[in-house]
Amino acid sequence: MAQRSDAKHRMVEAAQQLIRERGYHATAISDVLERSQAPRGSVYFHFPGGKAQLTIEAAEAHAHQQVQHIDHAAERADSPAGLIEAYVDLARDGMLASDYSRGCGVAPLITEAAGVAADQSTGQSAKQAADLAATGRRAFAAMIDRLAFHLVDLGLDPAPARQLADAVIAAVEGALITSRALRTPAPFDAIRNVLSTQAVTLTPKAPTRRSR
Repeated sequence: MAQRSDAKHRMVEAAQQLIRERGYHATAISDVLERSQAPRGSVYFHFPGGKAQLTIEAAEAHAHQQVQHIDHAAERADSPAGLIEAYVDLARDGMLASDYSRGCGVAPLITEAAGVAADQSTGQSAKQAADLAATGRRAFAAMIDRLAFHLVDLGLDPAPARQLADAVIAAVEGALITSRALRTPAPFDAIRNVLSTQAVTLTPKAPTRRSR
């Protein structure tokens, strides 16, 4: 059982990496097996729903990691601006470490899933397409909610905290694309400066962390 569990973990991790590098449609089950070194028979044992189920679990894993990144950034921050800077820096560092090869692990579920049902060659059903898109929405919502929670904890009122969290996640998603396309960290530096400055303007003069 331990070996089977390990194989599943490796497959989810490999799928997450490949989707970040290639997108949803360009990632095949055979590619996941090759990278994970998992036995072929494990595919439908662990993922009876096939590629769609594997992709959903990979996206959920990516979202969980992003929430953890936000939590870790919040632990080191003493202000809303500091939290934003730390989170954007994590995304920037990740892009540089991948040599501009990896994007978001969730976005392809939104940008590509809508066309899955119409393409009969994929073998995906309309329900699977809807499930993929719903997973993407939940993932982004979880990231935004967690960031907004910490911004409130660092002193912002709920409404501006939510608005700023929306802006940060949207900006990081855009930077993942433009940084990769241009092969420069400049997009991350730009959003870091603009959004941290905005956070300063929204922060009360004497902010206090509201909970610990």
